[in-house]
Amino acid sequence: MVKYSQLNENQKTAVTDESDHIRIIAGAGSGKTRVLTMRIAYLIEQKGIKPYHILAITFTNKAAREMKNRINEMLQDQGTGCWISTIHSLCMRILSEDIEALNYPKNFTVIDADDQRQILKEAYREIGIDKKEYPYGGILDYIADNKYQSITPKKAMEYTYGETRLINKAKVYAYYDQRLHQLYALDFDDLILFTTRMFELYPQLQEKWSKKFHYIHVDEFQDVDKEQYKLIRMLAKVHNHLYVVGDPDQTIFTWRGADINIIVNMDKDYPDTRTIILNQNYRSTNNILSGANSVIRHNKARVEKELFSKNGEGSRIIHKTCMSELAEANYVVSQIIKLHHDGYNYKDMAVLYRANYLSREIEKVLIENRISYVIYGGLRFYERMEVKDILSYLRMITRADDLAFIRIINTPRRGIGQKTLDAIQAMAVEKGISMYEVIRQGLYPKNRDTFDQFVRMVEKWREDVKTMDLELLLQEVLDDSGYRAMLEKDSETERLENIKSLLDDIKQYSVDYPDSSLDDYLQMIALYTDRASEDVSDALSLCTVHSAKGLEFEAVFVIGLSEGIFPSEKTMLEGQKGIEEERRLAYVAYTRAKKLLYLTETNSFSYVIQSAKLPSRFINEIDGEYIDHVDEKPKPGRSLIFDEDIIQDRRKDRPEETVYRNGDIVIHKIYGEGIVVGIDSGVLQIAFAHPHGVKKILASHPSIRKKDKNDYS
Repeated sequence: MVKYSQLNENQKTAVTDESDHIRIIAGAGSGKTRVLTMRIAYLIEQKGIKPYHILAITFTNKAAREMKNRINEMLQDQGTGCWISTIHSLCMRILSEDIEALNYPKNFTVIDADDQRQILKEAYREIGIDKKEYPYGGILDYIADNKYQSITPKKAMEYTYGETRLINKAKVYAYYDQRLHQLYALDFDDLILFTTRMFELYPQLQEKWSKKFHYIHVDEFQDVDKEQYKLIRMLAKVHNHLYVVGDPDQTIFTWRGADINIIVNMDKDYPDTRTIILNQNYRSTNNILSGANSVIRHNKARVEKELFSKNGEGSRIIHKTCMSELAEANYVVSQIIKLHHDGYNYKDMAVLYRANYLSREIEKVLIENRISYVIYGGLRFYERMEVKDILSYLRMITRADDLAFIRIINTPRRGIGQKTLDAIQAMAVEKGISMYEVIRQGLYPKNRDTFDQFVRMVEKWREDVKTMDLELLLQEVLDDSGYRAMLEKDSETERLENIKSLLDDIKQYSVDYPDSSLDDYLQMIALYTDRASEDVSDALSLCTVHSAKGLEFEAVFVIGLSEGIFPSEKTMLEGQKGIEEERRLAYVAYTRAKKLLYLTETNSFSYVIQSAKLPSRFINEIDGEYIDHVDEKPKPGRSLIFDEDIIQDRRKDRPEETVYRNGDIVIHKIYGEGIVVGIDSGVLQIAFAHPHGVKKILASHPSIRKKDKNDYS
């Protein structure tokens, strides 16, 4: 016997309502899985519905397993036979019976991500393109977008308009599509597309399957895309019982196709829809929920609801303004250490951020303090492909070791094949020199022009490193190598953000350690990567907010809450629609916290947004009674002093930065006297006497100062 007494009134209504079309708006932490499973148990136990007439669609295999286990616990053998699966698994089941209608065999192949990459590898080899210039992820997104818009490979080629990169993408799409047909294979997108196409072409098959399911349930309905919704409606056509559970305020995957209008406007598709709101939260305290409510209330595309809890008021949300990313990381880690001393496990705490590049400074401070951490859905900062590529370029300047050479000699693509590299490596071993020395000395006769150009570039950097700021040197490497242009050409936004974060990193290092060299910096990075702990028995969680969906923690730190970062600059340009998506993301982040919620931001300069930072609107939108603001930004004239309770900030004793103007006379430690002839984003153009000429130097760099009266004495 199912114990319905454990449900609150709204949950009980959601379980027992007998309307044909029911929309459950389930707020964060409101027990939606319990309601959904009890609903299915109720239909079987109380209404006598046969399990094999009940379909429940989930969006992860884990959720499907959990639902099956709960129903089996409640009903024992009586619940066996329900159709509970992901939408892709359901389509596979349908197609395995009827795909012959589309001239495919019943034993068709479903390819996974590894299979897809293998096919792309074949395509790249045949077409003659490189995966570093055309990352697999971007190409697979391109193929999926075309498929969902019913754009064939032939049409995709017509839409290239002669642009080389688009032509190469269209060629890969054509190869991929042809290869799948040859293999009688489908990818995950095809599973849904083939099913809806089959139902459209053969209405009798649609009727066959819709007759099977008398009651259709859909979990995480806010994440449904148009093609999935189309399939769901097709399956619900005969018996017309549709029960959906979701939360418009947690629609954060529109970039993956999710359409918030599907759940918000369901009552337009089905005018008799009964809407039931689950707004009692079992996870968080009321201060956290009220703060989150006050933020999401600014959105217009939503179904009105206010979360509340019986867990007490709890602590107020804490907002901390920091003077730099390092100070922010120090503050967050210091609070984590305090909480750990107070009895919190590291695994019960999480640091969340809008984009992966924001983990860099936090990771370094965690490593310095020997705190184990795991990154959900991503790699550690210094292990990311583009970061390792650029660090390898920098190693060419200091060491030119073979591993660095092999990694970047063909990135961006320079037409250097594996056979050429093998031959150079063999020659290097034979002569007892590095691979770079082989080409520098002109010992390898082929590809001479390409290798000579590469050598000239590296040797130029080797000269510049003697006199140039590390940050400007890195800018030069990014431009000369073509690496930045390669990423910009393919709109690799996340990878570009990681590169810009690396620029922030090397700039900060130059300020903290003005007398250190490029080699010192690379050794420091090597130490961080070597010290990274793999002990995950009690590890802090680091992840993007997207990856945190569905998770919960005792204490949550949301970092990088600055305009242009969270909300992101890209979505801000999209207007209200983009801002509302970002606000939902903030809402999801805040509602991951059970007891403690910390929000942090900095007012430093960011290369990622190319400006000084301002606090996020998602802090300002929290009603004042639910939040404590700690160390607000200093008023004009107030000195920048950090709290003593955080880990020592290495920059706190640095004098205030000098303001420079065109025409100022400056003194440089190496170049001597010069005159400022240009200023751009904190970088000075200074004309020095022969042989130095015009140099670009950071205004904040300790190697320069204004000429003062003491220089005339």
